[in-house]
Amino acid sequence: MDCGRGGKRLPARGMSVTVSASSPFAAIIVAAGKGLRAGQPLPKQFAPWRGMPLLRHSALALADAGACTILVAIPDGADELAGAALEGIDGAICITGGETRQESVRNALERLSANPAPLVLIHDAARPRIPPQVITRLLDALERHPAAIPVLPVVDSLALDEAGLMAGSARREELRRVQTPQAFHFDAILAAHRAWPGAPDAGDDAQVARAAGFAVALVEGADALRKLTYAEDFMNPASPVRIGTGFDVHRLVAGEELWLCGLKIPHDKGLAGHSDADVALHALVDALLGAIGAGDIGIHFPPSDPQWRGAASSRFVAHAVELVGAAGYRIGNIDLTLICEAPRLGPHRDAMCENVARLCAVDIAAVNVKATTTERLGFTGRGEGIAAQAAVTVCC
Repeated sequence: MDCGRGGKRLPARGMSVTVSASSPFAAIIVAAGKGLRAGQPLPKQFAPWRGMPLLRHSALALADAGACTILVAIPDGADELAGAALEGIDGAICITGGETRQESVRNALERLSANPAPLVLIHDAARPRIPPQVITRLLDALERHPAAIPVLPVVDSLALDEAGLMAGSARREELRRVQTPQAFHFDAILAAHRAWPGAPDAGDDAQVARAAGFAVALVEGADALRKLTYAEDFMNPASPVRIGTGFDVHRLVAGEELWLCGLKIPHDKGLAGHSDADVALHALVDALLGAIGAGDIGIHFPPSDPQWRGAASSRFVAHAVELVGAAGYRIGNIDLTLICEAPRLGPHRDAMCENVARLCAVDIAAVNVKATTTERLGFTGRGEGIAAQAAVTVCC
């Protein structure tokens, strides 16, 4: 993906800027640490958290927000782990990080300098959840400032520690908790890193920008951006189970293909619809979305959108399954019921179960597909259409 050369160069040290929040932006994810305090058998950025490697959560969030390139700084020798964590994410590129966080960021900035976007977001992989509202606030702030960071207020009283004794206090009203992603005009933060004396190592990129004389705007952060550091951060509390249901109907007409559970079924009629009209998979998608409170299939794939005309419903299932994982859940079991008079679906049942299991990345034992009739009553009984209902469970 090409970031282009849109936008204008940053004026010197905190003067007003002219780029807009719609300017292209790149993203850097710092994921080159060892993560030993998390107590995981591998660096924490690659450890599973809520159904996916920790790194994948923030990479997906930045991709969904529109990052044209996502440069990920990883430990030396971690290419295979990183490749698995970032599989399928457009624009994600891995580079080897440095000995320190600052070196990793500098390496990434230098790599981006060959074809930079006007703006760049720099994020720590240990903060997996990035609310889109925070990204919007950061990009908006860059219209007026060369740098912006998300912060939260300090709510507890503070004490200065001297050999285990309270030596004083600090005014919490003047302090803020700093989070990532931190946002910058690319030219500004690259120049700031190049001007850094080399020691000591900066705690974050906002400190590098401040040392170079750039104003850093503060925007509202989010509790969701908390950093995962210790072993208990990777422990699920109780394992809640959620249930979703779905129902769909499509007309049977001559001249159409009949697709059910992602399989083409021989029949003299097929189902009519905007996509391939796979009534079983449509019900399944609604059940998956319902289980995580993510609306319904029409919201995600509106029939008014021409790009979905004739589309394979397996694409809808893949999207719903991805959302289930991103929400921190895994699929427990799937129960699908098809309602029709014809064709006879018994001979296809095993193949249907196998295909649904493959699409949802679950064991076949977790999938049940069955068929029934309405004793020739109603539209299904008259052979005018096929109905499907689905129920799924998801759990942490």
